[in-house]
Formats: sequence, structure tokens, C-alpha cells
Amino acid sequence: MHATGNAAGVASADWSTSDLGEPGAWPGALRLCVDIVLNTPLPMLLVWGPRRVVVFNDAYADLAGARHPRAPGGRVPAVWPAPLAACPGALALALAGSTQRLERQPLGFVRDGALATADYDLYFTPVRDGDTVGGVLCALAPSAPAASLPAPAEGLRILVVEDNLDSQYLVVEMLRAFGHDADGVGDAESALAQMARGSYNVLFSDVSLPGMSGVDMAREAVRLHPGLNVIFASGYGDALLRHVEFAHQSLQKPYELEQLQAALATIIQRLPAGV
Repeated sequence: MHATGNAAGVASADWSTSDLGEPGAWPGALRLCVDIVLNTPLPMLLVWGPRRVVVFNDAYADLAGARHPRAPGGRVPAVWPAPLAACPGALALALAGSTQRLERQPLGFVRDGALATADYDLYFTPVRDGDTVGGVLCALAPSAPAASLPAPAEGLRILVVEDNLDSQYLVVEMLRAFGHDADGVGDAESALAQMARGSYNVLFSDVSLPGMSGVDMAREAVRLHPGLNVIFASGYGDALLRHVEFAHQSLQKPYELEQLQAALATIIQRLPAGV
């Protein structure tokens, strides 16, 4: 197993003795997933590869207690981490390619020498490595108390435009896991066609796309769909966005999941009720 700080990244740990090996040899999907796990504020695990290597973040380590080691990289132990042991069927379905959401699952963790049980909502997201499922992301969130469950809040409707299909898939699945209605396309022309067919609150686009740029596409989308909120992701900083005349937010690649969540929270706060 491996755990490291929430504000850390792949480069912050010594992976050389782990079952995953040096990050330079990792497939792109694995590197992106490890970055997501290590940078998300939610307790999260990644199960990767046929040897079922587990990576988890500090939020999960704090939840699980001292019995989970922090040494780099190891195979899934004889005693599975609680979310995996409690829901083997969901893990198997996710490994087969099906996203799973399980609500109010009782999980037990040791607290002060005693077993404490609480309900958690679990989200299993398959991670594709080429044409196969390379692993599964598992996120945990405390369940709302049964006596005071609020009416489900409607998430944002988000269109993700990203020509890197691995990145697009992961972003879309994570947005769905956090309660948003998300779709993904790989180019500007497909994005404009998709927005003509459906209604979206948010356009989340890479700045650089094949063919029409993300900026030109967003400009046309805002013209056609007034009130559309735009978030750009750019590997070039704000250099390509300095002269953009319409309102937008921007994230510098590689961005952290919590940065995207903060940008979406800003949009939610200014949306009219019921939109």
C-alpha cells in the first residue's frame, strides 16, 4: 500500500521499491489516478492492476487508523481495506467496467482500541487503461443521518471537452461520482453539437483542442447559450486567455480536483434557485 499527503503529488514519494515501480514507467491512466487520489480531500483508494496494488490518501489513512501502513506500494493485504471487504460485488462490477454507487454502507474502523461503525456512501469508478479496465477508484463520503436526509440537491450539468480520452473519462466519472450530470466529448465541433442537443450549466474545456480552439468554441457556445458558465483548463497558464472578452474561470494544468470543485462551487453559489 502507499499513502501520502493530500497536498502532495506523485513526485513527493519514493515509488522505486513499490509494486508500481518508478512513475516514469507508469501508463498515463495510472499517473492521473494516483494524482487524483493523493490530491482529493475525500478518503479515497485506488486498486490497480492484476496484482491489486492499493494506493490511498491521508484522508483514508486518518479514517482507517494506525493499522494501515504508510510504506510505499504493496499488494492488497490478506485483510482487505474496509470499503473493499464490505463490497466485493461492487468492486468486481467496477473491474468489469461498471460504475457503482452504494449508499449507507456500514463500515467498521478501529478508534481508541475499539471498533467504531458508521455508514458511508461508496463510489466505485472503473479506470480504463487503453481498451481494458486497469483499476478502480473508490471514494468514501459519510452518509447523511437517516432522520434528517435532505431532498437530493440537483447537481450541475457539465460538458467536459478534452481530447485526451483517458483524462476525459476520469474527469467525467469523478464529476458524476460527486453528484453532477456530466458528458464528455473530444473536440470543439462535437461540443457545439452536444450543447445544441442538451442543456448545460457549465462548459469545462481544454484551451488547446484539435481543429477549432477551446476559446473559439467557448465564445460561440456563450453566444448561442447565454448564461453558460465557462471553465478553461490550460497547460500554458493564462497566456492564451488574456484577451478573452467573456466571463470565465481558468485552471492551470495539472490542476487538483479540489481546485475544480472550488470553481464549480463558485458557479453553484451564483446560480438562481432551481436552475
